[in-house]
Amino acid sequence: MTEAKEPIGVGIIGSGGRGVYCVGTRMAELVREEQLVVKALCDRNPERMQEGKAHLEKQFAERGVKTEIECIPDYRDLIADPRVGLVMVSTTCDAHRDPALAALASGKKVYLDKPIAADLDDSIAIIEGQYKHNNTLMMGFSRRYEPAWRKAHQLLDDGVIGDLCMLQIRAVIPYWRYFQGWWRRRKWSGGALNDKSSHHYDVLNWFAQSECEKISAFGGRTGIFKPDPDGPKRCLECDRECPYRHKMSQKDIAQDYIALRGKSWLDETEEKHRHDNCVYLPGSDIHDHVISTLAYENGVKASLFWAIFGPGSKNGETLELVGSKGRMILTRKSAEIDLATDYGKRQEIIDCKGPEHKTSHYGADRQMVRDIRRFVDGHDPVVSALDGYKSTRMIMATHKSVDSGGDTVSMKDMPSAAVGVG
Repeated sequence: MTEAKEPIGVGIIGSGGRGVYCVGTRMAELVREEQLVVKALCDRNPERMQEGKAHLEKQFAERGVKTEIECIPDYRDLIADPRVGLVMVSTTCDAHRDPALAALASGKKVYLDKPIAADLDDSIAIIEGQYKHNNTLMMGFSRRYEPAWRKAHQLLDDGVIGDLCMLQIRAVIPYWRYFQGWWRRRKWSGGALNDKSSHHYDVLNWFAQSECEKISAFGGRTGIFKPDPDGPKRCLECDRECPYRHKMSQKDIAQDYIALRGKSWLDETEEKHRHDNCVYLPGSDIHDHVISTLAYENGVKASLFWAIFGPGSKNGETLELVGSKGRMILTRKSAEIDLATDYGKRQEIIDCKGPEHKTSHYGADRQMVRDIRRFVDGHDPVVSALDGYKSTRMIMATHKSVDSGGDTVSMKDMPSAAVGVG
């Protein structure tokens, strides 16, 4: 008989979509199994804290668990709260540094959502803080928790395609929301590439099992989201026909949106915090497409083919591995692996869809909650701050290459942490 787990109080810093409505909700769904109970919220927006409190208390109550969530305006007070054993940081990533460092210093368990930070200085500070306080934090790179990606990694480890020689990720997903929210400026997000492809670079590192040596990249901005100084600031104020209209500005959808997340999302007025900025609003400096090539120290070569425009499709994101005696192609949405082994003599389709495939991030978030519990109980994190630091450092090298017109950037020339980690 499995021994019952002791309840662990969770404090969430940043009570927005990821912290409350994704991970926090998954914790409620699995509370009987994992006993992670949200006890406190912190957010810059008092109205949003109250909305998050009401949402999560309801989610836990539906599973038979009563929790009284306290709204705490100062993240330092939340970290110090004796009811909180796990601190989750899910703010905008330009605000990761201070709460992450304070949480590490507290000695409590820390979860930090990806990417690690919006710039390299903050990334370095967090990784150095982890070593200074001898307190490892866990990060939320969802592919590491998805069954299909784990299966592909297991197959590679089992040698079914021989020695890995090449790999690539193709991600063409219409994510124009990056122009509508806080991701639209690099100083807030590190760019759309940092937010989305920190995942991808982490996967490349995970599979290559080596240190990235150099990067060359081309990309930038197409004319698709050309700034329009005469346009409205936000979708809520616009009556134009537009394929990029934010759903919460549409009257037939807005009420459902408000019912899910609350009115605070419509009440925001600042560009950084609005979620329905016009995609043509001047001021955004992010890339909307990149093609990058990476060389690893062990000889593996990798590439990323990435765009945040284009049509939605069933194979919007794929991972392809080429080995010395086989290859595999993983299609994320279908969770299928097309596997060719024994020099092509054997081919099969492996269906990795499990019972939780239709939950958020194809089941990754529920698995992540289980792995968070294992982390709290003393196991190593599936993804560490070191992994997050390496990924964002590579993103910044990619930005440097793109901005130079494609020059090759050696990772040795990038600023690094002073703790012997590159």
